[in-house]
Amino acid sequence: MDSDLQYDPMEIPRFLEKLEEGYDIVSGWRKNRVENFWLRKLPSLVANKIMMFLSGVKIHDFGATYKAYRRDIIKQIRLYGDHHRFIPALASSIGARITEIPIKNLERPYGKSKYGLGRIFPVLFDFISIKFFLKYLTRPLQFFGGLGLVCLVSGLTMGIYMLVDKFCFGKPIMVEHGPLALLMVLLIVLSFSFISLGLLGEVLSRIYFEGTGKKTYSVREIWRGREEVSSLKNTSV
Repeated sequence: MDSDLQYDPMEIPRFLEKLEEGYDIVSGWRKNRVENFWLRKLPSLVANKIMMFLSGVKIHDFGATYKAYRRDIIKQIRLYGDHHRFIPALASSIGARITEIPIKNLERPYGKSKYGLGRIFPVLFDFISIKFFLKYLTRPLQFFGGLGLVCLVSGLTMGIYMLVDKFCFGKPIMVEHGPLALLMVLLIVLSFSFISLGLLGEVLSRIYFEGTGKKTYSVREIWRGREEVSSLKNTSV
């Protein structure tokens, strides 16, 4: 929780109760916020809706730092930059069970908020990086390859249109469609660049996972049959 006493420490037992119910992360939800509507409430509402859509995690308040975590879950998450506000989204990729509870949002007794409209662009870039890490870290070619195919199809469509215009109607390409021809060439070059970048990303992804020993999946528990457990005990004896 924050140290400026904008959150009520007396609500900590409520977080612990939810952890006891089996959840891995309990997130506070500032349901009735006391901040300025235009500078804080509205930007926060839009950001939370976007993050909910991108991550698939159904909580209302990603920005609230009043949260409770299980240690075995939080130790698996690596944070970079300002990604602490996206811990529920990152934890969802390893199968964490997440819930939220409404909390009191008190008037700030000390200090001043450092968050404002100037943080819109940094948060937007964080959204993009989180979405990439959650969905495309192990398959970057699907991301860059998709962009490449869009550029390639667009460029080829323009080229076919100009060829039809030339051979069917006798119009010179560079005279009638000079800028369009340049755009076609640019799109085709971009398509190969995106696809090449995706292939490079695939190689780097394999180097990362094989070099660090990390898995592309998470295992919460291992269940063994009684006979197998019994045979393991006999072998150890």
